[in-house]
Amino acid sequence: MSPDRSETKDRFETKSSSEMKSSRLEAFSDGVIAVIITIMVLELHVPRADGLAGLWSVAPRLGIYLLSFLMVGIYWINHHELIRRTEVVDYGILWANLIFLFVLSLIPYFVDYLDEKLFDTFSTILYNCTMLVSGLSFFVLRWTVMRLQWKAGSLRHSDEAEQWRHAVSLGIYLLSIAVAFYRPWLSLAITALVTVVWIVPGAGVKDHESPSASTPDSLK
Repeated sequence: MSPDRSETKDRFETKSSSEMKSSRLEAFSDGVIAVIITIMVLELHVPRADGLAGLWSVAPRLGIYLLSFLMVGIYWINHHELIRRTEVVDYGILWANLIFLFVLSLIPYFVDYLDEKLFDTFSTILYNCTMLVSGLSFFVLRWTVMRLQWKAGSLRHSDEAEQWRHAVSLGIYLLSIAVAFYRPWLSLAITALVTVVWIVPGAGVKDHESPSASTPDSLK
């Protein structure tokens, strides 16, 4: 009886471990983000007018699509860089990831809302608020991963430094929301500055690990 119980326990623990692999979370997230981008591009329609006049009429929609595509793409890149730092995830990370993906999935709706309302003040504020909440949710996701790394003793200086960079981007979102009350188009330009902050994961962040203990992620 005792060996059977031990074997059953081992199988249960192995199954639980496999269910918490970070690779599953990353694969699921990749699929959701791919659908989000697909929805956005399907909302692009050919203008009725011909020539440059027709193309110019949809220029605002193309512009906000480009901005949103860059934002979602940057989140995807940074999500990949974040999740691959841990081999397993706990339920805190799973829920934080779900909340992040939920907020991100709202971006196509508010892109369409912004276009339908002709980029007025209210629709611009809603769009920027969506960007702010998505940034906050990713901030929480990053914190939950850092908490797990801290418990495992694998927290790097770069992880802590990137939290500050994330805080700067949240400040930019808040500024863009305030500006939207007066200059909607200017507020969207301010929002676009976040892409500069995050276009290269880890840019401007130095890891203080010893050379023998650190290997560039790109070489792993």
